[in-house]
Amino acid sequence: MVGLLFPGQGSQFVGMGRDLAERFPAAASVFERADSALGVALTRIMWEGPEDELTATHNAQPAILAHSVAVLEALRDRLPAVSMAAGHSLGEFSAYVSAGSLDFEDAVRAVRRRGELMFRSGQERPGAMAAVLGLEDEALERVCREAAQATGGACVPANFNAPGQIVISGDEPAVEAAMELAKEAGARRAVPLNVSGAFHSPLMAVAEDGLQAHLHAVELVDPAFPVVSNVSAEPVTGAVEARDLLVRQLTSPVRWVASMRTMRGHGVTRFLEIGPGAVLAGLMKRIDREAGVESLGTADQVESFRGVAA
Repeated sequence: MVGLLFPGQGSQFVGMGRDLAERFPAAASVFERADSALGVALTRIMWEGPEDELTATHNAQPAILAHSVAVLEALRDRLPAVSMAAGHSLGEFSAYVSAGSLDFEDAVRAVRRRGELMFRSGQERPGAMAAVLGLEDEALERVCREAAQATGGACVPANFNAPGQIVISGDEPAVEAAMELAKEAGARRAVPLNVSGAFHSPLMAVAEDGLQAHLHAVELVDPAFPVVSNVSAEPVTGAVEARDLLVRQLTSPVRWVASMRTMRGHGVTRFLEIGPGAVLAGLMKRIDREAGVESLGTADQVESFRGVAA
């Protein structure tokens, strides 16, 4: 059984997708549709930068989604039957596009709005995030509770990316305290992340109403195959549930390890990472070495896959 994986923010890079547009008309069409849907030259930002403009949340999110869908369209006639999909944070929107639940133009506008709301939330209530390596889930959850109690701020696990690789998020004093407590508890490293807000934490609550309003104006249909939710780590088969979970995702942790184990438990043995970079393939190797995973993000990778699948 085949499962699709879609990357999230952080996988963007200047020049992303240009080779796909040059080699595959179907991919070029996706990028043109993205520019038209947004009314801005997203492709110029993707292909020419500057990097800080591409990295801005409201640009990075639609850029990654467009890149992922461009790969998907370039592969469309060669993809094997798909059983399930999942996406890391914003990648969940890409997953719903792949399952036919969400129209591409609606999705690219939705993640643009999502990025704007997340950035604004970070300005209204500044926060911080940090990657903690080498500590078990329960130990880090305890550290976050202690840091929150000591500082009076919020601090929560935000991304359960792989065993021993967790991102924390919250108010800056609480995150800084948690980093020190984590080291004292035996963490190998605790590294602050360069982000514009405390994503996947209670600090993003101010963005929920805006995203909910936007998504309620967008048509979602039941996905053609289940999409595993970041929030619940369970397969979603209905549009109503999908819409609710996409909003809740803003303030909930990304349960990536549990999501991958859910897909494996449902019989997925082969994973295709669709989009820029190979972050998810790297995480999968740490989650389950028995799972087969292939990253498809460049024109060469797509061409090679099409040749094998022909």
